[in-house]
Amino acid sequence: MPATFRTASRRVAAPAALAVPLLGLCALPVTTADAAPPQPAQELPLGPAGLVETRSTQALQPGVTLTSIVRGAADAATFWTVEVQVPAGGSAGGARAALGTAADARALAARLAAAGLEPRVEPVETPATADFAGGVIGHRVRVGQLATQAQASAVQSRLGAAGFPGASTVFTGWDGAPTDRGPWKLQVLTVDPRAFTGSLVASYGPDLRDRETTSALGRAAGATAAVNAGYFVLDTASGAPGDPAGAGVYDGELQSEPVGDRPVLVVREGARGTRVARVTWDGSVLAPRGTRLALDGVNRVPGLIRNCGGTADDAPVGSAPRHDTTCTDPDELVAFTAAYGPTTPAGAGVEAVLDAHQRVVAVRSPRGGALPPGGRSVQATGTQAAALRAVATVGKRLRLQATLRDEDGRVVRHSAGTSVVNGGPELVRDGDLHVTVARDGMVRPNDPSFYYGWAAKRNPRTLAGVDAYGRTVLVTADGRSTASLGLSIPEAAQVAKALGLRDALNLDGGGSTTMVARGAVVNTPSDAGGAERPVGDALLVLPPTPSQRRVP
Repeated sequence: MPATFRTASRRVAAPAALAVPLLGLCALPVTTADAAPPQPAQELPLGPAGLVETRSTQALQPGVTLTSIVRGAADAATFWTVEVQVPAGGSAGGARAALGTAADARALAARLAAAGLEPRVEPVETPATADFAGGVIGHRVRVGQLATQAQASAVQSRLGAAGFPGASTVFTGWDGAPTDRGPWKLQVLTVDPRAFTGSLVASYGPDLRDRETTSALGRAAGATAAVNAGYFVLDTASGAPGDPAGAGVYDGELQSEPVGDRPVLVVREGARGTRVARVTWDGSVLAPRGTRLALDGVNRVPGLIRNCGGTADDAPVGSAPRHDTTCTDPDELVAFTAAYGPTTPAGAGVEAVLDAHQRVVAVRSPRGGALPPGGRSVQATGTQAAALRAVATVGKRLRLQATLRDEDGRVVRHSAGTSVVNGGPELVRDGDLHVTVARDGMVRPNDPSFYYGWAAKRNPRTLAGVDAYGRTVLVTADGRSTASLGLSIPEAAQVAKALGLRDALNLDGGGSTTMVARGAVVNTPSDAGGAERPVGDALLVLPPTPSQRRVP
């Protein structure tokens, strides 16, 4: 009997699994009903100790609570300013970045002063993490200490007219200074398996290649609550918008391969055994007479690997993760299921189309088109095209296999009801801070400006993990506004630990950060006008079905 997934209030057959049936996940132990009660929440480690912090909690359904946290208040010490791009080599015509060397920053400041402006050169220092030394990562140049963004915009225009392009308005509360007094606004969704009788699942909507808002995904499934989940492709230059940029397992079916060994969140329908794990994968096409071809990916545009972390021949970084970078490889073998969309990607190469029994029913070139009911396909580009054509014979079987493995090399077994969403970096492991920005590709050699903007500065964040009582905890922190400063990645780890998470990771953030409860968006998304951004997938908390309801 095929696996199933929920769409709105009905259940329909899921797309066929890749390869050999994938087995049930080995669940971590969960606490029993007589476990010790949770300890009182500790103050969030944001700003100076003793700031006013308010929390309000509401029950959404048995075993599910939503806690809203507001910490601190507007800080008179923060202000608006204008950050000027620093040219490399100190010249007006060089490449520009947010951070530069001390010498380049001073050279820019001298030019600004000569133009009648009053610049400041500021070293940017970041804390060390588990795998990154931190310290001073560069120098920035800023102009003005202004009360409003409108005043900062006026200075920005003046800079452009004076020959200093690329300047941006910045609120200093977003810098991440530990002395800032707020405010911060967070939403914390907790699912306690001891009382929960519904389902905790991930959903990507009708297909992988189209984005949906978190609220739309929740509404379609009749969810009590929903939170945005993993990273995804945002534009066609990087693949199919909406496609997960990392591991994706939905109702037990592997629909997207991992990025290197980056961390993932593994959840099961009953919310028991939630865990943060690092996974790798291997996939293959098995042809008659023992021929084996290695797969490069699952359900993505061949040749484009968002966040990298693929194979050694991917450019420019090989098999290493590189966040927000699209690697390329002209010679790939990618498998597709019906979950990808109505048609597979079109382009040069060869495609073997398989029926529900994994028999080849067509070999098409160029590639691209619809799949038969219950079917799948394999696409080959570049030098892989000849290899696929040599084994793809109409009427013969091609078996597709895919295996996930954990850090110890053990097979990660999954079955119907299991979901896996991608993320990174890790934030907490075994109750200790464990921030892995270098391992997970957020540190770019010779480009400190990326780390500065993405990790060191405060942004909207979505976090997830599990506490010592086996409860799944999903957190959103608003940012990019004066009403809520957001979190740096080190702060996100500190918050996760303060909330009692034993293991935690960062999920997609920025404009994607969204929390929905009872059909309403309960945080403030950071895109223009507070608009909710369409995303690749979301984690949904579903009410119990009649068979799940507990009888008193």
